[in-house]
Amino acid sequence: TDYGSSLTVSLPAALQPHQPFQIIVRYTTADGPAIWWLDPELTYGNAKPFVFTQGHSVCNRSFFPCFDTPAVKCTYSATVKAPAGIQVLMSATQSSYLEEEGVYQFYMEYPVPAYLVALVAGDLTHADIGPRSRVWAEPCLLPTAISKLSGIVERWLTAAESLYGPYIWGRYDIVFLPPSFPIVAMENPCLTFIISSILESDEFLIIDVIHEVAHSWFGNAVTNATWEEMWLSEGLATYAQRRITTETYGAAFTCLETAFRLDALHRQMKLLGEDNPVSKLQVKLEPGVNPSNLMNLFTYEKGYCFVYYLSQLCGDPRHFDSFLRAYIEKYKFTSVVAQDLLDSFLNFFPELKEQCVESKAGLEFERWLNATGPPLAEPDLSQGSSLTRPVETLFKLWTTEPLDSVAAASSVDLTKWRTFQTVLFLDRLLDGSPLPHEVIKKLSECYSSQLDSMNAEIRIRWLQIVVRNDYYPDLYKVRRFLENQMSRMYTIPLYEDLCTGTLKSFALEIFYQTQNQLHPNLRKTIQQILSQGLNPLPAIDTTAVTTDTPAMVLEDKVSEATNGAISLRDVNVSA
Repeated sequence: TDYGSSLTVSLPAALQPHQPFQIIVRYTTADGPAIWWLDPELTYGNAKPFVFTQGHSVCNRSFFPCFDTPAVKCTYSATVKAPAGIQVLMSATQSSYLEEEGVYQFYMEYPVPAYLVALVAGDLTHADIGPRSRVWAEPCLLPTAISKLSGIVERWLTAAESLYGPYIWGRYDIVFLPPSFPIVAMENPCLTFIISSILESDEFLIIDVIHEVAHSWFGNAVTNATWEEMWLSEGLATYAQRRITTETYGAAFTCLETAFRLDALHRQMKLLGEDNPVSKLQVKLEPGVNPSNLMNLFTYEKGYCFVYYLSQLCGDPRHFDSFLRAYIEKYKFTSVVAQDLLDSFLNFFPELKEQCVESKAGLEFERWLNATGPPLAEPDLSQGSSLTRPVETLFKLWTTEPLDSVAAASSVDLTKWRTFQTVLFLDRLLDGSPLPHEVIKKLSECYSSQLDSMNAEIRIRWLQIVVRNDYYPDLYKVRRFLENQMSRMYTIPLYEDLCTGTLKSFALEIFYQTQNQLHPNLRKTIQQILSQGLNPLPAIDTTAVTTDTPAMVLEDKVSEATNGAISLRDVNVSA
């Protein structure tokens, strides 16, 4: 199965209770979902091979024998031998290198769950960007990484410490991975993994790194004990991320980003239906279901809304910050369930317990956890109106009939907008697609050249609008985009759109031309998308696809939708 098989060890009958003992397991890894080997051609430098691991949620059992559950935490040590010129890094608090032997040694002194053990090795160089932070990247990417992050990571760490107490992991380093990395970012302690593709999108980079910083407290220090309650890590980390961005960038920016994510949440709700059990915070994990398949925007945004609601019960978010500091101090290095959080909350605020806030009609804690559908309450985002109102105004100009406001709409200079304003506007146009032909034609005339020079998060949304509206004059831009992208976050949504509409032959043509620059796992996923409703694709070079394709494909932290249940083109979760 995808989950391997259990290893049962019989202990000697003479072993006394609580008597220490040692077990040695000698093993060799095979192809498995945790370990990603890249040929040099799949890196930016095209010079040396590369390998990384991705353990979330139950993949690391294919990396090393472990208790692969977030309920169990332990320290670890590792010895890694690598060829000369290959830099090895792990999610560890201590490391050393014996150059003459080519051996790296690592030690994580604090207990962590198995999924947070991570390794990366390749042509990596580093630069310090703060007193306790450095960035690692391929040499050709390092200058960009430095320019984007120098000095500001320490600012985020300091803001987080002021809210939630000391940063306990020592160093906070970041390694930028090739575009084959299957998710946006991963909160491995001491060493955040993040996809290099996000470097060009400044605001997304800020949010994604701050989210991983927040995980240092929520998820890494205190962990959900069961995958059925991932919101305990992701909802709290999202709340903490937004408290950090409010402190460092202001409430308006935070409200804009929140509005963008809540829009995506409601988009997912329309796709899934309000009665879908995966919209619960306490979702039931059926036997044989990969926990990663349960990870969706509800985990993040419905979880965030519940945490935000709890903070509002306190009257002042600073009072809730004090509670969260105490919560971290009480439970750090352990794993918890939702009842631990809620009991601690009511004990910290006895006046709220006396008011029976947990049983308030329509907003019962139990209902928050176990009701399907949208959040029971959402945050007040009025502090972001200076940024969201222009988006709403422009959207109405383009979607109100008759279309007689083109002059006013075309006068808006999107290059002056923040990225989250532009993607919010484009997402709403996507929701309304297909649009009248005259509208899409005028949109292209007004904005296409502006959007061409913007980051990939913006460009992919415009290209999805082009595809969903069969706007042939701009199709060459779709081809050009896919010819230069190797990341699943920027390829799969477009291939799904192309194959949903009338452009499958166009998609096949691009795939034939670009397949050799894609990781085998991504090639396999795109093959599945292209094959839906068709006979198998005999024209594809099967030797390039199958002989080097691992037997198991790593699931994203977001469920893939090749089975039609939900589509990445409609939902783009970060980390």
